[in-house]
Amino acid sequence: MSYCNLDTEEMKYFHFEYTAQEITKWFDDLIGKYRIWADFRSQWNQTRTQTIHAMQFPYPYRTGQKELAAGVYRTVCHERKLFLEAPTGTGKTISTVFPAIKAIGEQKADKLFYLTAKTITRSVAEDTFALLRREQKLSFKTVTLTARDKICFLEKSDCNPVSCSYANGHYDRINQAMYDLLTHEDNFDRDTILAYAGKHQVCPFEMSLDMSLFSDGIICDYNYLFDPFVYLRRFFGDGVKGDYVFLIDEAHNLVDRGRDMYSAFLRKEDFMELIKLIKPYHIEITGQMEQCNRELLKLKRDCEGCEVLDSIEPFITVLNRLSSKLSDYLDEHSEGPVREEILQFYFQVSRFLTIYDLMDRNYVIYDEIQSDGGFMLKLFCVNPAMNLSACMERGRSTILFSATFLPIQYYKRLLGGTEQDFEVYARSVFDAGRCGLFIGNDVTSRYTRRSESEYGAIASYIHQITTARKGNYLVFFPSHSFLEQVGELYEKNFYDPAETELIVQETYMSEEAREAFLERFTAGTDVDITKVIHMDMEVADNHSLIGFCVMGGIFSEGIDLKNDSLIGVIVVGTGIPQVCSEREILKAYFDESGENGFDYAYRYPGMNKVLQAAGRVIRTETDTGIVALLDERFLQSGYSQLFPREWQEFHQITTDTVKYELKSFWKRWK
Repeated sequence: MSYCNLDTEEMKYFHFEYTAQEITKWFDDLIGKYRIWADFRSQWNQTRTQTIHAMQFPYPYRTGQKELAAGVYRTVCHERKLFLEAPTGTGKTISTVFPAIKAIGEQKADKLFYLTAKTITRSVAEDTFALLRREQKLSFKTVTLTARDKICFLEKSDCNPVSCSYANGHYDRINQAMYDLLTHEDNFDRDTILAYAGKHQVCPFEMSLDMSLFSDGIICDYNYLFDPFVYLRRFFGDGVKGDYVFLIDEAHNLVDRGRDMYSAFLRKEDFMELIKLIKPYHIEITGQMEQCNRELLKLKRDCEGCEVLDSIEPFITVLNRLSSKLSDYLDEHSEGPVREEILQFYFQVSRFLTIYDLMDRNYVIYDEIQSDGGFMLKLFCVNPAMNLSACMERGRSTILFSATFLPIQYYKRLLGGTEQDFEVYARSVFDAGRCGLFIGNDVTSRYTRRSESEYGAIASYIHQITTARKGNYLVFFPSHSFLEQVGELYEKNFYDPAETELIVQETYMSEEAREAFLERFTAGTDVDITKVIHMDMEVADNHSLIGFCVMGGIFSEGIDLKNDSLIGVIVVGTGIPQVCSEREILKAYFDESGENGFDYAYRYPGMNKVLQAAGRVIRTETDTGIVALLDERFLQSGYSQLFPREWQEFHQITTDTVKYELKSFWKRWK
């Protein structure tokens, strides 16, 4: 047996002698172990194909839904991308999953990846596959990949056989564990993985990754396909292209996620902190780090707040030398003083250098003196399209869909679309008249107008809207600060605990607190939210429930409040991001590219948050509700032209007319 070190080309040889009978038995035993898996896969693929052929759409098609599913199927056949705006009610999950599975049954693809931005939306995909198994007898195995830290049995993940009994001997037990799971379950979700991993004493995270090899569908976060540091190398490594279909849910989120995944930064203060730690132990590394620190100091001296840079080659030269020195140390020392700190810093440096190698015209280099006095150098991926497109090329076809994908050309450009790729706007099946759209033309969230009188007018709007008809309402603000300013005046001047229950999104909320918040809006539940969200409240039998939230936050998308769970959404402001260095860099970049930089940096991202928030109110064909947009800027063409088709009719209101207009609307839908 010969082993070769690919880096040094050093060879090592191990000599063994066997009789022909011994080597034949060894070979037969080895092949027999592989055959178990090969036979299972062959038989399963036959069963899967048969059940896919027999599978029918589980519901009567809504208007336009059959054409939508057909469009997805044709996109897979043509090996293209489809950018799909599917408003609430079009059934976008089943309308994309069903034809993708049908394509697998016709050998147009082999595996389906359902990619999401948030944990909460993965359950929608799981429910859809479960529905097809239950209602259509579909044989289709799916796995949900959960982050290591969230699925680890230990309180703090430590993948070391000494620290973790599940890691110790994992490879001796994993095959039996996988075969047990494979032959008894079709849905490998988080709870199922944990149950079988516990039963066989193996690592649940590694087990979920291994089960992906035997799964027909993989439900996972965006980063498993797109992140250059954590993508699934077992599927996408070495430039290999597979017969995969990528279904990308809530794809509007992928723009900012793509920028984050393909950007990198370093802080001068991190160099200084590590120098202090390692100086007594590692003279050579300290010297290399001090050289890097000196180059950063030169950049800092030339920086006036925030500067876009043409080149940082002197810094990259010394950073490469530091990276080599850190790598050599880590290879030669499995333990030692502050090794863990050196390892974590090495990861930061490696990420920065890796992103630097990817840089092209879609990047901007800038440095900035931060509010705390710190100094940051960043490689900013302003346009992630090329990087995202390269990742999508790893599969056969990609379906990108969202309820808010306007303007579609903006998303096509930033998500790697081409002229050859398809785009579809699915019409809503809901009666547009059941959603009353009201625009307040005498208030705004503009910074220049923010004052106690403006906050008071918005508080008055909230009071009048929520008392026009009792029920559940969500109010979305542009920031926590704005929420607090309005909330203070609302509670002082209008809030009556006997009539209204008020709950407020906190800056940080645990998963338990989030669930409790949402459960207050679900009919028939009486969760004592004071146990997880520390607020005093009195709840009456006949009352309104109002939730104060932040636009773009955890409650503005990916939640499904049906029927009377929510009868109104109030959106304060146009959602445009706060002015900051990066937004201004984006604006300048797209201005120079011939686009409207303000639209790309501010207006489009802001309107997406508005549309996502507004989309919480009408979830079924029988729902009736109102959307109130409290900002006079919504009447400007730059904003109104971004309204979906269902918003073509709206009513202008003022603090003097809002009560009358709302009562008139509700009177029509008694």
